[in-house]
Amino acid sequence: MMVVKYDSKSKMRHLLVVVSILCLQTTVFSERQFSIDGKVLELDDSNFDSVISSFDFVFVDFYAPWCGHCKRLSPELDAAAPILAGLKQPVVIAKVNADKFTRLASTYDIDGFPTLKIFMHGIPVDYYGPRKADLLVRYLKKFIAADVAILGSDSAIIDFVEEAGTYFPIYIGFGLNETLISKLAIKYKKRAWFSVANDFSEDVMVRYDFDKVPALVSLRPSYNERSVFYGPFEEEFLEEFIKQNLLPLAVPINHETLKMLKDDERKIVLTIIEDEVEEKSHKLIKLLKAAASANRGLVFGYVGVKQWEDFTYTFGVSKKTKLPKMIVWDGNEEYILVIGSESIDEEDQGSQISRFLEGYREGRTEVKSVSGPSLMGYINSLIGIGTVYIIVFLVAILMLIRSIKDGDDEGVRVGSGEKVDDHAESSAAERNEYRSGDKED
Repeated sequence: MMVVKYDSKSKMRHLLVVVSILCLQTTVFSERQFSIDGKVLELDDSNFDSVISSFDFVFVDFYAPWCGHCKRLSPELDAAAPILAGLKQPVVIAKVNADKFTRLASTYDIDGFPTLKIFMHGIPVDYYGPRKADLLVRYLKKFIAADVAILGSDSAIIDFVEEAGTYFPIYIGFGLNETLISKLAIKYKKRAWFSVANDFSEDVMVRYDFDKVPALVSLRPSYNERSVFYGPFEEEFLEEFIKQNLLPLAVPINHETLKMLKDDERKIVLTIIEDEVEEKSHKLIKLLKAAASANRGLVFGYVGVKQWEDFTYTFGVSKKTKLPKMIVWDGNEEYILVIGSESIDEEDQGSQISRFLEGYREGRTEVKSVSGPSLMGYINSLIGIGTVYIIVFLVAILMLIRSIKDGDDEGVRVGSGEKVDDHAESSAAERNEYRSGDKED
């Protein structure tokens, strides 16, 4: 038998070879177990952490099998998965039955379905973007893009704007140093595209309507809106400009925009109209945009009774209410009427809007509480009708328990029955707290 003696250097080389082989085997095993093949991965307690650590970007759908919104989302994820898997920086789509794997649901504070999160290098970020496959792809591409894109030609600028799409606002710093906006670009990355252009022609200046540099241009392609900021280029003023242009001048109020408004501290001048698509409504919305442009300290929004009846009823609107109606809403439980400007006539609406704002600033107001016959309808529209069914079911179960207990305890003191009811109500409350409702599309 031959005995081979190793010196210290040989032992070290041997050890490195062994470690390299083990690492290679681990990598091969990981790739075999979790391949990027364009399919939606099904995660559970046993593989969740491994998948999250194996890929840079993982989009996770925490769902419940009984959730209607989840069922509608599933084919959209199936359609988006192969496209996102084929990107230069692939995004893996995965899903977790959070109704079954409650430990994961608890770890990531899942209180409604579906809850969507994107894990970026292992760090979860809440997702509130669109859910249709094509828009989902565009939205997620934004998450993995550079914080600030550097554009070096006219064609690069045009391509960047086209690739960015229409869902997010776009900020382009012409002749602006990247370091001036990089911090803010990171802060608002989930809500906007950011870039700086170092080389461009006069044609670009005409195209984006600015006449000197440096300039920060804000674009809202879907609303055909553009704003230009010429300074001062200090962080405080830059951030104020960015925040004011995250929303369109006149915001159509719906489920998605309400989510966006929750991060805005400004009061909302809300105009309630009959139907958003009517020609006379379009004319009024143009006037609201003009007022918003001159009053950037306020958010201007509008909602049609035909589009979201339950929501409008919470502000005292009924079939007898004269529309359009204007109020100032704090985004919570109170709104303000301006005395003498409760509604807008069709003639000279611009002047009436000005009088409304003047009355608001001068304090000719009356404070009201958000209420109305359809307040529950508004709440239900936000949390999902599935929650209502669950609550009704639980109430029925509680009534059944009470009736059974009353029958069993006939002739026994009432106190024992009350204890059982308290326990049942506590258990029901715990179940209802977890299933707080389908999150609305």
